[in-house]
Amino acid sequence: MKKIYTFTLLLAFITGFAQIPAGYYNTATGTGYTLKTQLYNKIHAHTELSYTPGLWNAYPSTDAKADGKVWDIYSNCTFTFGTGGNQDQGAGGSTECEFYNREHTFPKSWFGNGTPMYTDLFHVMPTDKKDNGLRGNMAYGIVGTATYTTSNGSKIGNNIAAGGPSVVVFEPADEYKGDIARNYFYMATCYQDVIAGWENNNSSGAAFLDGTNTKVFEQWSLQMLYNWHLADPVSAKEIARNNAVYNIQGNRNPFIDHPEYVTSIWGPLLSTATFNSAMASISVYPNPSNSHKINIQSETTLEEIQLITINGQLMQQIKNPVFDNSTYTMENLPSGFYFLKLTSDHQSVTKKVIVN
Repeated sequence: MKKIYTFTLLLAFITGFAQIPAGYYNTATGTGYTLKTQLYNKIHAHTELSYTPGLWNAYPSTDAKADGKVWDIYSNCTFTFGTGGNQDQGAGGSTECEFYNREHTFPKSWFGNGTPMYTDLFHVMPTDKKDNGLRGNMAYGIVGTATYTTSNGSKIGNNIAAGGPSVVVFEPADEYKGDIARNYFYMATCYQDVIAGWENNNSSGAAFLDGTNTKVFEQWSLQMLYNWHLADPVSAKEIARNNAVYNIQGNRNPFIDHPEYVTSIWGPLLSTATFNSAMASISVYPNPSNSHKINIQSETTLEEIQLITINGQLMQQIKNPVFDNSTYTMENLPSGFYFLKLTSDHQSVTKKVIVN
């Protein structure tokens, strides 16, 4: 019952704040690749921005934190928008937290600098200039031993994702893995008319893409993205960003509005075997909380609980928490929006929680 209650709260939260235009998804009635094509027909045509100044001008609307600073998914830096702030002006950026610039989370070399994907806000996001440069056109993956770690825990190192190639990859921080995955499901859908031709534009892209306009991804990368989508559900940040991008581009990311579309389209190809189902089943309730406390129900032993603010500040860190009847309670929490990172057996899952 607790899991159902939590899901109901989350569904109500998404429905209440997603601001989906009435009837927007009325034509999305199919399943599998039929649904994918129906979504393509809905979202493909959209307003194309200029690279300069279009993206720079959009970011204060799409990627501002509550304090008005730049929301960077690669670092915990405090950036100020605009040319009078920390916007990249073409020089510098050899150290983290100096400048932010425009990151193609789906690398531009993979699609050959084509348009309108080159300036599509759904995947071109502001990030720290140094971290962006180090990532380059690397594929996302799961890092074994990190050779570089950013200030928010994103990593570079050799890929150990199940079934994936042994290449150097970039692994985003846990709290943004779902965001990245839904970026990629959007790209696979919005550009399904051309994406089949992108596989051989770049070796990293070739290892990640399968050369079709249906499945789009290699099995290892599809499974990894799906696992990230499950472990890091849609957040208030993503919902707000989806609404803001819609106001600018005139299209939406369907996988933020309807996370279930992922399994509706790719479900038969996916397995839960490589995802820790015990971690996935952890329940956090009530969420939102009106009592300044939350309960964590877990059937697996947790090694660590971290409560992190949206600005990356570690509020609480509990090592080897003691559970009572599989439940741990965190009390006296200040009002706010938090990331709750739960770790067990070298795996972690991040939950978004709201305390009113």
